Amino acid sequence: MKEKLLLYNTLTKKKEVFKPLRKQIGMYSCGPTVYWYQHLGNFRTMLLNDFLKRTLIHAGYTVKHVMNITDVDDKTIKASQKEGIPLSQLTRKYEDLFLADLSSLNIAHPTILVRATDSISDMIALIQSLLKKKYAYKASDGIYFSIAKAKNYGQLAGLKKSKINKARIRADEYNKSQPQDFALWKFHIPADGPVFWETNLGKGRPGWHIECSAMAIKNLGKRFDIHTGGQDLIFPHHTNEIAQSEAATGEKFVNYWVHGAFLTMKEEKMSKSKGNILTLYELKKEGYEPVHYRYLCLMTHYRKPLHFSFENLDAAKRAYEKLKRKIIKLKERQLKGSDKQAEYEPAFHSAMYDDLNAPKALQILLKALEDDTFDTRKKLILMEHFDALLGLGIKDMCESSITIPKEVRELIEAREQARGDKRWPEADILRERIREHGFTVQDTPNGARVERV
Repeated sequence: MKEKLLLYNTLTKKKEVFKPLRKQIGMYSCGPTVYWYQHLGNFRTMLLNDFLKRTLIHAGYTVKHVMNITDVDDKTIKASQKEGIPLSQLTRKYEDLFLADLSSLNIAHPTILVRATDSISDMIALIQSLLKKKYAYKASDGIYFSIAKAKNYGQLAGLKKSKINKARIRADEYNKSQPQDFALWKFHIPADGPVFWETNLGKGRPGWHIECSAMAIKNLGKRFDIHTGGQDLIFPHHTNEIAQSEAATGEKFVNYWVHGAFLTMKEEKMSKSKGNILTLYELKKEGYEPVHYRYLCLMTHYRKPLHFSFENLDAAKRAYEKLKRKIIKLKERQLKGSDKQAEYEPAFHSAMYDDLNAPKALQILLKALEDDTFDTRKKLILMEHFDALLGLGIKDMCESSITIPKEVRELIEAREQARGDKRWPEADILRERIREHGFTVQDTPNGARVERV
């Protein structure tokens, strides 16, 4: 690794030098609950995973990235009943849509994508271990974890022992101000319909929290390097993951916890329960590309709340399209100049290695792009190198194919003829007429380049 990588660790509440357990990084990310379309807030967290993974790879590590698919829980069961289709049919549909959205955002898929329903035996084994060690107990409606017996329960969330409630809760999500014994295994009730497993624990299904512990331990071992997620998962989900995992294994579960801040809309976090969600599909209908949202997320540090508005998205779109035009021009011309790599590259890396400071890194990229004394060929190589961490697709940037109406094509041809005859005033008039139709013309050595206004 060229320099130290600093990450803010939610567990210790400070930035720390990243020290891996081994050369291959074990990284677990809480994935989607596939009962509906994933919203933009979900994808801000997925982009954090991507920026982190790209930076780790740049630092010389290989990354074994595991992500779960929650395809059985309270929400998925209710959604399958509401849509009137089997649970597996519902969850596969929304899983496929999620993966397509990842690709559209230029987010690399995890090394291992594991479904909860494919890991039931691992969950049962973990619960049996907790029962044997007296951390879990059987109640009338399920098997629960006793948080009073867990060492340092709530450290991740900064909870005090005095706040621990002796009550228990069956629901996956609950009042975040009242820690309670949580369900590891839920005995079957009529409301669950056909969703259950016949096991030696009893007929039922897993609780939400045990799912991630079982899948993480199975694929990454008892202890691994990094666990990521949105800050809304710190309590209860990640707090409960730590408690049950460390109780079962007797070892520290995760070294570094990395959490992304909320995407807000009208001062509230974006969530389906609040009814203020937007999806990538809805952005596309409004004329935005997924990369415009990726650029928007790059403009704010992952630990700071990002306020979403279409005004902010418009600003990101304009900035991205300006960047794209400059990159295309850079590819079209070869101008000799100085080699400025040593001036910009260390600063860029220092920004990304300082807790993924993407906004600062992006500004360094833009400054280098504007430097007219920088040799264009070497500049382009550096832009592509920077983009390996930012993921804006600079290497593939080219003229977009757009549909040009017949009347506009005729105006373009007439303008090209006027330019060829050096009738400059007429060519200028034709340019304005083209603009009135919603298009602009840029003259390049390879001919006219047409873009939508």
